[in-house]
Amino acid sequence: MKGRRVGARADEGRASLYEEITSKIIGELEAGRVPWVQPWGTQATKAQLALPRNATTGRPYSGINVLILWGAVIERGFTGQSWLTFRQAQSIGGHVRKGERGVTVVYADRFVPSDERQRARETGEDAQAIPFLKRFTVFNVDQCDGLPEDIATTAPLPPPGTIEPAVEAVIANSGVDFRIGGDRAFYAPSEDFVQVPPPAAFFEPINWHRTALHELAHASGHPARLNRDLSGRFGSGKYAFEELIAEIAAAFSCAALGIVPTVRHADYIGAWLDVLREDNRAIVRAASQASRVADYLLGFAPDGVGLTRPAAPDCAAA
Repeated sequence: MKGRRVGARADEGRASLYEEITSKIIGELEAGRVPWVQPWGTQATKAQLALPRNATTGRPYSGINVLILWGAVIERGFTGQSWLTFRQAQSIGGHVRKGERGVTVVYADRFVPSDERQRARETGEDAQAIPFLKRFTVFNVDQCDGLPEDIATTAPLPPPGTIEPAVEAVIANSGVDFRIGGDRAFYAPSEDFVQVPPPAAFFEPINWHRTALHELAHASGHPARLNRDLSGRFGSGKYAFEELIAEIAAAFSCAALGIVPTVRHADYIGAWLDVLREDNRAIVRAASQASRVADYLLGFAPDGVGLTRPAAPDCAAA
């Protein structure tokens, strides 16, 4: 009975965490803000564009944690994207200032309960693992004092002239049939090609790069690549979920490459809200998949362009 009570409490805690994260994202979307397209480079934010990373280990955060930490940077006006736990701050000679409020990030994994292992031994069947989310509290380096100078210093911006060639290299090295032309951007799964209008068709040409990465994210789902389900028809939940993956993956890729577009895919907000309201785990799964896609695409970028590639999906990096 004790094991069942512990398992039930764990299930309740996991459901509560999914609901908490989903409610936050829904609130942002309902307010007309897309959480993965932040106003970097404007007076509204002091931090530069980058994927958040752990200040002591150097490991980038990924999946839903990127959205959580980006949101905290914008909401609370932090000047950088570096984070660490209370103990990590102490371990390097610093400390979190008294009264500072941390941010909850999550670590996703699976475990096999002892009774399930016993059942598997008795029946000869495979043991079934149970997914779980573990919470960690992290603090921005802005909330700390006494940190070493190299930890407290914000990472420099990518050198000029490396952003657009890096995206061109990703396109060329990916092997995807990428066509420039026409008046709309899309990926054709049946024929396996991407088409994007020329940069001159965009009011701000930098936005072409985000759109290109968005469509490449769809192409990554081909069976010969990451093999996702691309069968959803326009207007369906499957279609909206794949759009959610591609949109977040493009945002993660732009952050890693230092690209600051302003384009919004606002037309999909209603469909995304339907998906999130129906399944409170959808945003966590979409962000995890998006990290995997971004990692795949960034693997085609040339070395030496200052990339901060995502770590394993949903890794708290703490």
